[in-house]
Amino acid sequence: MTKHNPANERIKREYFHYLVEAKRQDEATIDGVAKSLARFEESTKGRDFKRFHREQAVAFKVKLADAINARTGERLSKATLNATMRDLRAFFFWLAHVPGFKSHIQYADADYFNLSHKDVAVATAVREKRVPTLEQVHHVLSAMPVATALERRDRALMAFTALTGARVAALASFQLRHVDVAGGYVEQDARAVRTKFAKTFRTYFMPIGGDALATLSAWCVELARDHLWSASDPLFPASQMGLGQAGGFLATGLSRNGWATTSPIRDIFRRAFTAADLPYFNPHSLRDMLVHHAMSLGLSAEEMKAWSQNLGHADVLTTFTSYGNVPTHRQGELIRTASRQREVPANAHIAALESVLASLKANQPSLLSEAS
Repeated sequence: MTKHNPANERIKREYFHYLVEAKRQDEATIDGVAKSLARFEESTKGRDFKRFHREQAVAFKVKLADAINARTGERLSKATLNATMRDLRAFFFWLAHVPGFKSHIQYADADYFNLSHKDVAVATAVREKRVPTLEQVHHVLSAMPVATALERRDRALMAFTALTGARVAALASFQLRHVDVAGGYVEQDARAVRTKFAKTFRTYFMPIGGDALATLSAWCVELARDHLWSASDPLFPASQMGLGQAGGFLATGLSRNGWATTSPIRDIFRRAFTAADLPYFNPHSLRDMLVHHAMSLGLSAEEMKAWSQNLGHADVLTTFTSYGNVPTHRQGELIRTASRQREVPANAHIAALESVLASLKANQPSLLSEAS
C-alpha cells in the first residue's frame, strides 16, 4: 500500500476545493479525480508532486494499460484510462501555476498525460443504448403487484418515471406537493428536488397511454387519505425497517423520509423487469424511450421543442444528440424505405412549373407583365 505524502495531501485538498468552488464540480466528480490521483501516486510510490517529471507520466501510462480491474479481473477499459488521463492532465496543468510548483512543473508537462488517437476514439465511441419500448414498460406496469403499500409505491414510481422521464436523483427527492394530477404536471423545483444543474422547470405528463396516469393519481390519493401525508412529505418514501419474526430486519411499511441514495430505485426497476421476464433497464433509459416514442409520432418542430423542454433541455439538439439515436434495426428499415424511390414521370417537373406559373398569372397579372 502506498504511503501517504503529507505535502501531496495538502495540495490535493486545495485542488478539490478549487474544483468545488471555482469549477462547481459535484461530489461524484471529486471522487473520480481523487481515484485518478491515487492511481498515479501508487505508481510513483507517493513521490512528492514537486519532483514530478514528464517521464513519470510516460511510465504511468504503460503501467495503467496493464492494470487489472479488481471487480472484473480484466484490464481497465479504454474509457477508464481516458478519464484517468484527463483528470491528471487537468490537475498538473492547474499545479503549474501554483506558487511553489511553478519552478518545478511546466504547463506542457501536463500534455504527457494522454492516450493515442486510436485509444481515445475507442474510449469515446458511442455505443448503442439498450432502450425499452413503451409496450415493454406497460407490460412491466401491468405485472407489478399491488397488495401492499410498498408494492403500490414501486408501481407508482415506475409509472411516474414513464410519464415524466425524471432523472433518478430527482425521483428520490420529489415531494407530494410537486405533483398536480389535475393540471397534468409535476414541478421539478430545484429548491427541494435534486435536478441536474439545480435547474427548475415544469414537466407535463407525457401522452403514453395505458394505466400509468391512473396509477400515479391513485398513489397520490392514497398518500394523502390513507397515510395522512402532508404536502412536504416524500412522493416516494423509503421503506420503514423493523424486526421480523426471525429476528432479522424487514421492510414493514412506509417511512416518513425519502431515499438518501438512488440505489433502492434501481433495485425496484431491476426486480420489476425481472419479474416481467424482461432484461433490466435502468430508470434513465426511460428518458430514451420517451424520445424514441416522440420521434415515432411525427411531431411538428414546435411540438418536438415542447417535448424537449419537458425533459428539462434548453436546446432541442440536446434531446436528439443525447437520446435520439435511431436504433440499428430501425436505421435499416428507414434506409430500405428511402431507397424505394417512387417513379416520377419525365415531364412531371415541367408540369409542376407550368402549374405554378399559371397560378401566379391568375393572381398577379400586373406583376408578371412588368417582369416580362
